[in-house]
Amino acid sequence: KRKLWSLRQRYVCGAVNGALPPRALWQFGSMIQCAQPGVNPFKYNNYGCWCGFKGSGAPVDDVDMCCQVHDRCYEASRKAPGCTAITDLPYISVYDFACSGQQVTCSEINDKCEAAVCECDRAAAHCFAEATYNSENKNLDPNVHCR
Repeated sequence: KRKLWSLRQRYVCGAVNGALPPRALWQFGSMIQCAQPGVNPFKYNNYGCWCGFKGSGAPVDDVDMCCQVHDRCYEASRKAPGCTAITDLPYISVYDFACSGQQVTCSEINDKCEAAVCECDRAAAHCFAEATYNSENKNLDPNVHCR
């Protein structure tokens, strides 16, 4: 138990320092690659007004809307009864999923908190796959475009 806490603590600190993203974020990236083979999931970071840290304003397009829905889904997962512990934070919650034929499936062995986060990530990965990516919306100035 102590080793697990230490590992999660290191992941959280690493994420804050930009050194080591939590495994859950890597899982989300793997889901994106499942739904869109060959796509670099980092292309969605700092996209529009919602894809990245602290989303705000109106989404600029469908990809950005996927991120807004994903952020709100994460918020809702934190409010679920029994899912408020630090270990249930969406960015560090580790869950099981499978990929087959560009379809992501969340595992039935996930507990309810893991299942909620997994479903948020699964829905966003498929949303990205269906939305049109516009490179002009990458690295927008939030002070100009996201009010």
